[in-house]
Amino acid sequence: MATSQRVRHNLPYESTSNSGIFNERILVLVFESMNWDLHAVCAAAAVNQKLRAVAKRLLWRELCRHRVPRMAAELANGGGVSGAKIGGGWAALAKLLFYCCGCQQSTRHFLVRCQEPGHFMKESRFSKTSGRSFLAKRCRGDVLYMSDPCEHSAKGSNDDLGVYRGVFSGFVRSRTRACLIGRQAQLEDRVQCPYCGARVWSMTAARMVPKTAARRLGSHDGGLEYFVCINGHLHGTCWLVPLSSDDHLGNDDDDDGGSDDDGGGGGGRGDEGNRSHACTSSTGDDVVMGS
Repeated sequence: MATSQRVRHNLPYESTSNSGIFNERILVLVFESMNWDLHAVCAAAAVNQKLRAVAKRLLWRELCRHRVPRMAAELANGGGVSGAKIGGGWAALAKLLFYCCGCQQSTRHFLVRCQEPGHFMKESRFSKTSGRSFLAKRCRGDVLYMSDPCEHSAKGSNDDLGVYRGVFSGFVRSRTRACLIGRQAQLEDRVQCPYCGARVWSMTAARMVPKTAARRLGSHDGGLEYFVCINGHLHGTCWLVPLSSDDHLGNDDDDDGGSDDDGGGGGGRGDEGNRSHACTSSTGDDVVMGS
């Protein structure tokens, strides 16, 4: 009798295991009422393993769909394959949308004197038009969403440090990935993707950085390096020339396929004090507002 009573006593807990805070429908409604506040989702995902699993399966996806609807829809349809998996998962994409990874160390082709820590962004703009400037001429058919550079004051340098990030749609089927493999580009030993932790290729080492990338960023030719991970996330750094010198950036006729300027200037330079981008959205762009 005691055993049956103990079983009946446990039944309500089993039947309500998906109720309240663990009910996915309720969670979605709660976060919708909060306009999918990034820090609230982070806090919920840190409560316990159950909520972390719900966030990984559902909440990060819904956050991305709410904040960048056009971009999320195209990434979910990567390469024209309906229901394609997001490279690295929705959590990695959410981190990329809201987080500037900073610059933690020097690399083979880019030297810095001190580390620049990562930080959350107040606002970011992601643009396919900007992304075309980072693609080699033979890869211009790929879809790459790129942010504008986030400006960091670099000690010991007259130029500011620019940190930027992006993501490919359908990277597995992209020409960029095919070219990297065709060139037998080696994966880096000391650098990992700051968003999903995967191994990366250096586009500089692979000689796949077009001159249009420097003009888009507002940087010196050769004063940048960026990496692409096996999941299609891009991150990189550059030296930003003083604004008074921007006029000469567009005078290089050898552009490796032409400039893809969408009216945003040399690189859509952000506000250094806020470390955010006050950019106006144009057709095909998505603006991410932080919390």
